[in-house]
Amino acid sequence: DAAKNQAALNPENTIFDIKRLIGREYGDKTVQHDKKLLPYEIVSKEGKPFVQVQYMGSKKTFSPEEISASILSKMKEIAEGYLGRELKNAVVTVPAYFTDAQRQATKD
Repeated sequence: DAAKNQAALNPENTIFDIKRLIGREYGDKTVQHDKKLLPYEIVSKEGKPFVQVQYMGSKKTFSPEEISASILSKMKEIAEGYLGRELKNAVVTVPAYFTDAQRQATKD
């Protein structure tokens, strides 16, 4: 929700709903549909969807998996700070509608 609130101020650089792109091909019908609705730019790189945003003064391209990994890393950091100890294991769930390719991309 915080990202969606931020989207009003900086829509082209606020990434949300990124999990929809994980494990998909750029030409996938879902990706093409989402591309029309999302305010940030989705580009093709090696046949996969990547997000292109302005980051620290220059245009950067990120894979959905990179963004997801960054979010998980930040969540781990917050949890460790809250608990006051290092975390070594975690359970990551995926939505029931994920395809096998999306599940595998999330694991990788």
